[in-house]
Amino acid sequence: MVGFNMAVKIRMKRVGMKNTPVYRIVVADGRTKRDGRFLEELGTYWPLRQGADNYTLDLARAEHWMKCGAQPSDTVRSFIRKARRAAAVPAAAKA
Repeated sequence: MVGFNMAVKIRMKRVGMKNTPVYRIVVADGRTKRDGRFLEELGTYWPLRQGADNYTLDLARAEHWMKCGAQPSDTVRSFIRKARRAAAVPAAAKA
């Protein structure tokens, strides 16, 4: 499990080629490099893809890490907000 004094962040790690950015949404120790080691991969983000389907996110795991004290970056926080809204819409449509 995560060490006691570890500052855990939910942030993006760049993996795309030059001029074609692709990011992985990862849980990492806040002291590691941007593209360094990570604890768990939660999703991906393709900024050049158009529309609302330009990211994937495992919302349950993100919620778990936030309950454990992980702090999301501003961009990842917006993805979590969008994923919560998307999860709430199908549930409301079924009722």
